[in-house]
Amino acid sequence: MENIEYSVMAAVEEQHWWYVGMRHIAQTWLDQLPVHRAWRALDAGCGTAGNVAYLLGDYGPAYGLDLMRAAVQLGRQKTDAPLTQGSVLTLPYRDASFDLVTSFEVLYHRAVPDEVAALQEIYRVLKPGGWVLLRMPAYHWLYSAHDRSVHTRRRYTNKEVQQLLRAADFTIERSSYINSVLFPLILVQRLIERLRPSVPTSDSAMQLPSRLANKLFGAAMNFEARWLESGARFPFGLSILTLAQKPNHSV
Repeated sequence: MENIEYSVMAAVEEQHWWYVGMRHIAQTWLDQLPVHRAWRALDAGCGTAGNVAYLLGDYGPAYGLDLMRAAVQLGRQKTDAPLTQGSVLTLPYRDASFDLVTSFEVLYHRAVPDEVAALQEIYRVLKPGGWVLLRMPAYHWLYSAHDRSVHTRRRYTNKEVQQLLRAADFTIERSSYINSVLFPLILVQRLIERLRPSVPTSDSAMQLPSRLANKLFGAAMNFEARWLESGARFPFGLSILTLAQKPNHSV
């Protein structure tokens, strides 16, 4: 991403409805796993470490990795967890090191030209029976100015994400579109953006909105978390969340 995006991320990810809501949604599924305190968890592509600091620590010792030095430096101001600069294509960890790996909006990036290769690395560092929780942006036809600013290479369908995971030998446990309640609103926004392109600006799309908007959008995300917790799914949305497992018979 552009450096301004990392700075904005570090400043708002504790409060912004999107970051807080996405952590809540992820936690809904993670809490259903047979987690114990001896687990080791890695956030592969941790950004400024919001998920390491506020999510993964609940599931055992947490580690973070990000390609960009600026992100790692900002993350170290938030958590004492080990953060490493490195690529998801060559994870600097031993085989079967982790029980859980999360990767949120990472494999879509221009810096990851081969998603399956990255997933195979995640597979390698997971213990047999270990889990990966993957989040990807949905629908390439929604590609926007924000995607350009965060160096998005492509967006996906749910089926495509599952195909990538199966190509890396994972077994799919569950998968759903998410950020669905607000989908119509964002769709209209994207259509307006295409019909009336705005003047280029240095402002980030992830700036903290007004208190009222932040509260209302956060409520929508909380509803989604409760819906997913019940075992239900969403047929469309702005993102895709998929939980998959490395088979126990793997070596």
